[in-house]
Amino acid sequence: METVHAIEFRHITKRFGKVVANDGIDLTLDRGEILALLGENGSGKTTLMNMLSGIYFPDEGEILVGGKPAAIRSPKDAYANGIGMIHQHYKLVDVFTAAENIALGLHDGGRLDRREIAARVQAISDKYGFGIDPNKKVYDMSVSEKQTVEIVKVLYRGADVLILDEPTAVLTPQETERLFAILRTMKADGKAIVIITHKLHEVMAISDRVAVLRKGQYIGAVNTAETDPQALTDMMVGHAVTLNIDRPDPVDPKPRLTVEGLTVLDAEGVKKLDGVGFTALGGEILGIAGIAGSGQRELLESIAGLYPIAAGSIRYTPDGAGPQELVGKTPMQIKQAGVAMAFVPEDRLGMGLVGGMGMTGNMMLRSWRRGKGVFVDRKDPNALALKVKESLEVVTPSVDFPVRRLSGGNVQKVLVGREIASSPTVLMSAYAVRGLDINTSYTIYNLMTEQKKKGVAVIFVGEDLDVLLELCDRILVLCGGKVSGVVDARTATKEQVGLMMTRVGGKEGA
Repeated sequence: METVHAIEFRHITKRFGKVVANDGIDLTLDRGEILALLGENGSGKTTLMNMLSGIYFPDEGEILVGGKPAAIRSPKDAYANGIGMIHQHYKLVDVFTAAENIALGLHDGGRLDRREIAARVQAISDKYGFGIDPNKKVYDMSVSEKQTVEIVKVLYRGADVLILDEPTAVLTPQETERLFAILRTMKADGKAIVIITHKLHEVMAISDRVAVLRKGQYIGAVNTAETDPQALTDMMVGHAVTLNIDRPDPVDPKPRLTVEGLTVLDAEGVKKLDGVGFTALGGEILGIAGIAGSGQRELLESIAGLYPIAAGSIRYTPDGAGPQELVGKTPMQIKQAGVAMAFVPEDRLGMGLVGGMGMTGNMMLRSWRRGKGVFVDRKDPNALALKVKESLEVVTPSVDFPVRRLSGGNVQKVLVGREIASSPTVLMSAYAVRGLDINTSYTIYNLMTEQKKKGVAVIFVGEDLDVLLELCDRILVLCGGKVSGVVDARTATKEQVGLMMTRVGGKEGA
């Protein structure tokens, strides 16, 4: 007897102009299964799941739900077929309660029976172990609580097939483990679950099968128990890739940046950083860990002269000279004072690059100044653009092609390459590998290590604790805008850092 799959893709093709995002994909998903969907940036993972959730409609092929063809032309059609997607960026109304967000859009003009909704939400919560308060306002929730509301929202609508896009991107290790426990309970209840992720250790921990896409094509699926991270990476990339992060010991580390009592307020007067202090050493990588919104972005922008500082001191010590105070200086004054500082911001196209310009134009914004760098010729921005393109294997039709039309990974390579070309003595990066595939991520890690070997003080804000513990020399942990502690990355554990991120067991340190 033929097996009836929860979901079956048959010869699915989706084009955007001349770009073929999905090319004749055949893939199945069964009830009581967790399927991990892997692939490099631009391989077509999210496009494929967007067709299942009703955001896109395939140009060719068909989707079968429970063995029957289904025309899924909208998210409403997806819910009607028992399919729900939890996106990476949550779609919740801050001033509403959990229950109100969950029921939003389901009652066409009728009165909301809040008591009945809360009771149903509580029943779902009890069944799967969510531990959600139906009456809690979204603005009072942690990131993991907001994610829980999104998951309950799709279950409330009757979803038996759940798609989670990068579900652990901003969770602590403890929150990730709680999410995995819930997913296992849902799997035991017969739900079919797809996880899109780049984190291979999580793929190995939670999935039953792994499906791999490469350049829009389906490469194959393997049972998780019969594979390993190296084999999966080779399938994704198409050739053998080394997955080791080189971490040489710091050679003659010297204080380069000394921060003391740094306090910053946002436009509403809310403290974003409260008395932060640390020292970044030349020749080491200092990692910055913390749950989303703990002050990481404000810290880097304050050092770069982009964020107003209420109190505190930031002293930069160049080779062979005394310390210089940076507080009160503009980014251009910081540059003119001889501070060689590179800043790779969180918002690549908003703050880092001009999207309408090509690589050459973006190089000209910064790297035409005199100096020596990895990418040697900086008199000619075009030559520098070509050098970055070649050295970092940037995939672009030409160095004049608008960077906003490149994939996220290639945009990141352009930005990091340009900043390194400015020969910094301090290199700061915020989420340099967020959303990047594993191959591109390791290219970025190696660039950071190369700068460390040259005596640069590298400050690396990251969200993957496994990477921070493998790449960095020390890790500064932020919690609610305060320093929860500084640990030796060679001896600290993921659980220890995770607890410090939520201040449990965190110690004040420097």
